[in-house]
Amino acid sequence: MSNENALDLHHVHQCFQRSLKEEDDVVIEAYIEGYNELVKFLNLIGSVFSFVSSDVKSKIKVMEKHREGEDAVHYDSFKKMMKYEKDTNLYDKNGFVSGSRTMLRLHRGLDFIRLFLKRLSEADENMNTCTTCQGSYNETLANFHPWYIRKAATLAMHALPSRPDLLKK
Repeated sequence: MSNENALDLHHVHQCFQRSLKEEDDVVIEAYIEGYNELVKFLNLIGSVFSFVSSDVKSKIKVMEKHREGEDAVHYDSFKKMMKYEKDTNLYDKNGFVSGSRTMLRLHRGLDFIRLFLKRLSEADENMNTCTTCQGSYNETLANFHPWYIRKAATLAMHALPSRPDLLKK
């Protein structure tokens, strides 16, 4: 297990590797464990991103509730979950928070985090984290956000710490 506050990318990698089930499925427990570690990264990039961290944490809680609830047996993997929610018409149930939709949103966020971290690791020391983050966002999450969210996110990115400061954290 990793340090309580420090991001452990090796642990993230191990969790996501464990989450891969065959060629076309994902084990939810290991996926959520990896995502819980990535929340540390969201916390590191500044208080202006706390809304993102809170949103991710709430989605993780939704999935943990499904995993601990009376229908937990159906929430072992993505495929089982999607089949269960579709076969039982849970999408249409009033007040039901879909695990499938929640995981889709988490997965979209993961794509952004993956791309941003990749570009951070490849960049030189003088690279602008704001520009790098905006590029990563525009190629991933921006495609799913309305205009006002895109503008707020872009504005928040201007408050990102420099690459050296971020790496020190």
